[in-house]
Amino acid sequence: MEEKVLNNKKNGMVMMLLFLVLYALAVLATVYGANTMTIPVLVIGIIWLCIGWIPFMGLKVLKPQEALVLTLFGKYVGTLKNDGFYWVNPFCTSVNPAARTKLNQSGDVDGGSAKSILFSAAGAQASLNSESASKKISLKIMTLNNNRQKINDCLGNPVEIGIAVMWRVVDTAKAVFTVDNYKEYLSLQCDSALRNIVRNYPYDVAPNVDTTGDGVADEGSLRGSSEVVAARIRDEIQQKVSEAGLEIIEARITYLAYAPEIAAVMLQRQQASAIIDARKMIVDGAVGMVEMALERLNENNVVELDEERKAAMVSNLLVVLCGNHDAQPVVNSGSLY
Repeated sequence: MEEKVLNNKKNGMVMMLLFLVLYALAVLATVYGANTMTIPVLVIGIIWLCIGWIPFMGLKVLKPQEALVLTLFGKYVGTLKNDGFYWVNPFCTSVNPAARTKLNQSGDVDGGSAKSILFSAAGAQASLNSESASKKISLKIMTLNNNRQKINDCLGNPVEIGIAVMWRVVDTAKAVFTVDNYKEYLSLQCDSALRNIVRNYPYDVAPNVDTTGDGVADEGSLRGSSEVVAARIRDEIQQKVSEAGLEIIEARITYLAYAPEIAAVMLQRQQASAIIDARKMIVDGAVGMVEMALERLNENNVVELDEERKAAMVSNLLVVLCGNHDAQPVVNSGSLY
């Protein structure tokens, strides 16, 4: 199915004025025929008053970044894409199977807010194609923010993740006729692509994990490689929705956390890892300070210490430097021996 853009029908204002003039002439013809008892003129005037509202149904108004897919008795006629006031065959119907679909996204069409414009003539009323207002296809860039998903990462840990996908319709014919509902189709493909990509990554950097599929362990992770993960998700979605006439502009991770059932355990693990790293830094610094103190004492000949006194001094300094509380020194007035 190839999209056909109709560019030569922006003549809505001229046609509307013509139909109004014909309506006025029909009223005059009816009055004239009734007064003069001219039967042919009277019949023509009455017939036009009865069916003259039908051409008004062919009037279409499009705002910028809107499109209207038209069919005539089931056959695809073309698509109105440019903004303006159009007149088309009044028997053409607009098609948008996703018009009333409501997703957690921007730019959804409000199918229930379209108001009918009524014309009255000789007691008869006609609507100006109210369904066209509800079946317009937005060509704007829209954002889809699906619900958060709980997915197991490559290590089996359950994580909750959410993404925001920026997308737009680029081929209205494919979007309408290739899939049943392009909005629902996009939403399902986003969930599927997210699950396929996330299960290849650990939440945090883990050893011996291949996230790219090249057989070589790397340091990819959901938390540290969010840009790479988002790009892979975007490419995965684009491959699936190209046949539906949709373009995926960007995908971003909006939420990432461990699932509640393991969040507390993982927090304790992170805290323990942070404490161990801090202790290593403290011990490394304390050993360096002790070495510096011993070297300074030896260089300046402040005091001569044998091995036993050095060991006692090192022990005391390490206790003072590595302790969690302030030192409370004890003055020793005696001797070690």
